Amino acid sequence: MRYRKLMMGLLLAVALTTLAVGAPPTGAVSRPEAAGSRPGSSAAGWAAGVSVFRGWAFDTCLAPSVETMRRWKASDYQAVGVYYAGRGRACARQPELSRRWMRAVRGQGWKVLPVYVGSQSPCVIAKNKRDVRMGRHPWRQGTKEGRHAVRTAKALGMRRLSPLYLDMEAYSYRKKKCAATTLSFVRAWDREVRRYGYVPGFYSSANSGVRHMEIARRAGVRDLPAVMWFARWHTRPHLYREPVLRRDAWSPERRIHQYTGNVEERHGGRKLVIDRNLVDAPVARIG
Repeated sequence: MRYRKLMMGLLLAVALTTLAVGAPPTGAVSRPEAAGSRPGSSAAGWAAGVSVFRGWAFDTCLAPSVETMRRWKASDYQAVGVYYAGRGRACARQPELSRRWMRAVRGQGWKVLPVYVGSQSPCVIAKNKRDVRMGRHPWRQGTKEGRHAVRTAKALGMRRLSPLYLDMEAYSYRKKKCAATTLSFVRAWDREVRRYGYVPGFYSSANSGVRHMEIARRAGVRDLPAVMWFARWHTRPHLYREPVLRRDAWSPERRIHQYTGNVEERHGGRKLVIDRNLVDAPVARIG
């Protein structure tokens, strides 16, 4: 374990050195999003009050107990991804997750990455997600679910300027009709989340949803996510060397790389099955 922690520390040092080029110092708060700037462009900064974190994070299906989170402070992780709402969650029942839990883990020093797993693409690949595919009115549905994402975030104590990350599992984006439906849903969700003062993020497979969003960005499409959380497993953690994204897209402080998934780790005597992430992106503001 000491050897693994040493290696993780060395990898983080290299990654953060790369991030430092042209990026604000750790803990800095950047500019508000520029009026009229395209989401995902390097010209768009952050509003005063947006909290940006750089470092290691894990996400896990069920929010761990407060005691487990306390024990995991012995790890190299400083942030946790929480599947807080959405009809598509694999772990819909979250017995530990509450406003009290959010405040407790914040008090322990954790940063929180809130993930919303809503309706999935009509051409979603995973069989276990096909019963939550979006319907024939994706804009209307995306708007409704964006409003729900904000409402449930507020109920858990997440304040305005918090990011909300929409989880869209891998889909066949080359199917034009399906791609158009999915993009309409995502744009409507983003617009509604922004309307309430939150930051819309997007999680998907690098070779699926993330590639699709990059194609849309290059085409000049508006109402795109402000932060890109891309899954590319079985590779070293990196943020600005992802091949499907131009280096100046979603940069700086706008990327998360999920580089390993479904692995067991034990810290402080508590074992969890987690995904591993390298982060340079906004985290929740917990009140």
